[in-house]
Amino acid sequence: MRKFYTFVVLCISIFSNAQDATVSKYAGIITEPELKDNLSILASDALEGRKTGTRGQKMAAAFISNYFSELGLAGPVNGSHYMPVDLYSVKPGDIYVKAGATRFSNFSEIVYLGSADSGGEVATEVVFAGNGTEADLAYLEVKDKSVAIITEPFSLGLLSGLRKLAAAARDKGAKMVFFIPKGTAEEFKVPASQLQGYLSGGNLTLEKPNPDNPNKGVFFLNPLAAEKIFATNLAKLEELAKEDVAKKKLKKVKAAKLSYQVNMSVANVKSENILGFMEGTDKKDEVVVITSHYDHIGKNDGTTGDQINNGADDDGSGTVSVLQIAKAFAQAKKDGKGPRRSILFMTVTGEEQGLFGSEYYSEHPVFPLDKTVVDINIDMIGRRDPEHKGKPDYVYVIGSDKLSSELHEINERNNKTYEKLDFDYLYNDEKHPTNLYKRSDHWNFAKKGIPIVFFFDGIHEDYHQVTDEVSKIEFDLLAKRARTAFYTAWEVANRDSRLVVDKK
Repeated sequence: MRKFYTFVVLCISIFSNAQDATVSKYAGIITEPELKDNLSILASDALEGRKTGTRGQKMAAAFISNYFSELGLAGPVNGSHYMPVDLYSVKPGDIYVKAGATRFSNFSEIVYLGSADSGGEVATEVVFAGNGTEADLAYLEVKDKSVAIITEPFSLGLLSGLRKLAAAARDKGAKMVFFIPKGTAEEFKVPASQLQGYLSGGNLTLEKPNPDNPNKGVFFLNPLAAEKIFATNLAKLEELAKEDVAKKKLKKVKAAKLSYQVNMSVANVKSENILGFMEGTDKKDEVVVITSHYDHIGKNDGTTGDQINNGADDDGSGTVSVLQIAKAFAQAKKDGKGPRRSILFMTVTGEEQGLFGSEYYSEHPVFPLDKTVVDINIDMIGRRDPEHKGKPDYVYVIGSDKLSSELHEINERNNKTYEKLDFDYLYNDEKHPTNLYKRSDHWNFAKKGIPIVFFFDGIHEDYHQVTDEVSKIEFDLLAKRARTAFYTAWEVANRDSRLVVDKK
């Protein structure tokens, strides 16, 4: 009896991990040559970096829409593949901070991040709040004043993690928040220059800035500005901000008096998400969503040499993967193997400046969110990061276990059966400083309670640089990762039961 039981278990194990010839056949449609052909178009110089609202982004949208049409995918927005997304471009004008007779200029000694105009010069008293923790703020009087907070060295990756600190200070009544990054004035220049390139062309927002709430932005001060404003050196401020220093010592920093001005110009920007829809069979009311963002950061105007940020990896690689996955499903449907659940292939706009395209969809869904089963998001899967040079083929997997243990199990099992990539969960930790779980388009589905899985290759040396070129893509690895996403999508779209949401 025991031998028979062992035999049954072995058979179950063999069959549960056996490759399905049907799904393998359609996964084989996702090929290196076609991924390269499509990416060579989307990441070409002719598309000028695909910045949201520009000619290049419109050209990319037309290419994707035409591709969906050729596959026979329906246009679910009044018969069109185009889902209009109205945005507002906010460009910085005359922005400065003054301390006494000294004026600090934007993108030089200071950097302002925000979208609302101050309505003229604003005088304020600035209270030094150490690390800006709840304990730091608890005994300081900051209502109708501004606060200054010490942070880690200035970098683009630092920005999203500071939102909670700024919000906490404002909850205490602070008018403005001044962040003082550690490091040198020279180190401050690099991200300041990058932000100048991004913001000078217009920072985007879904909502028109409200002139009645002018103080929602934040300032970053380089060390020279901070030392001038507080009449002390940065090392002293850092010392006083240490957690093991008695809180009363923060009060030893005399409140500073300064003024600032934020002048912004606002213009309407019209963009669009591109949607291709495949109706399912017996479970067609339920929808599987597969996403990527097709926008990038555009051109570095005013510089010499190569000015175009082609975005071959970010996120040309994800976008061409969505196109190839759509082609695989389209062929299956043509062969009578169509998905049981409907599938929405969606390439979104405005990701680079705030996940705007996916946010717009989540607030104005074409298909009910309570019928949306999953979002499979693909953002940068064509390269290796420094941590994986010379190591086995891998992909970072983020979020698969956050809302549905079934999704996590399906993703793991299919990978072990087919492509056998090394799944790296480093960035799956919500406490990781990069906060990647909330930094791509899947987040706008996850926060609505929809299970997600996000495939990602890591931060490499060409991230947001003009050197993110097609020539650096590893197309064999790109194809493996795209097929990995396809296998998971196939099972979720065709299984008997809907994914169970068993986590919050």
